[in-house]
Amino acid sequence: MPNTPRILYCHCAYANVVPAEVKNQVLDALSASGVAFDAVPDLCEMSARRDPALQELAKGGAIKIAACYPRAVVWLFNAANAPLPENGIEILNMRVESAENVTSALLPDEAEEPGPATL
Repeated sequence: MPNTPRILYCHCAYANVVPAEVKNQVLDALSASGVAFDAVPDLCEMSARRDPALQELAKGGAIKIAACYPRAVVWLFNAANAPLPENGIEILNMRVESAENVTSALLPDEAEEPGPATL
């Protein structure tokens, strides 16, 4: 589906800033959903290395990012010379949101009927 946003999950492996229970529940829900998603060990580390994958993600269209504070995520992409577009980006803060809230924002509502196809 071309209008479906890409999902990026950050496991925040090198900093203990996201509660382990939240990030593990979100990752488990994504894995069980059957929905395609990208999982990275740590966006901070990728930014520090200026990983080219961040540029690919930033240029890839609509994206939902499960990580930490939106301002930090935007800054990490900017620091890696991979600025996020102004539209089509949703950043979900696993530091302060519950796993249920993050998961429901990431995954499509299964009860929702698909809308009309657009070209």
